[in-house]
Amino acid sequence: QVPLVETGGGVVQAGESLRLSCTASTPAFRNLAVGWFRQAPGKEREGVAVISDFDGTTYYADSVKGRFTISFDNAKTTVYLQMNSLKPEDTAVYYCASTGVAGTVVEDTWTDDYEYEYWGQGTQVTVSS
Repeated sequence: QVPLVETGGGVVQAGESLRLSCTASTPAFRNLAVGWFRQAPGKEREGVAVISDFDGTTYYADSVKGRFTISFDNAKTTVYLQMNSLKPEDTAVYYCASTGVAGTVVEDTWTDDYEYEYWGQGTQVTVSS
């Protein structure tokens, strides 16, 4: 099992930045894909970004392209989501999730929950206007 822990959420003003972290206990994320998802009140959970250690593939939701960046640390035990130019509509609980099998991700399915085997408990991000 790969328990995941998200940290870094908080309350910020519009235009400010936050960096979320998703940390795995052993084993690390080697050759797996890790995604960030979010769920706002009254809305369905949506994919925000994903990165694959298998081949370096990344995908982003259109709503965050150019503002958010997903990356691994060198040890491949932590995935970061750098969020810049935050907007009130970015307010949500953010979750990280990891695949359980080595491999890449594809554009058509990376946002599907069933692609991911392990999930964190979430961290709240609130952006005030």
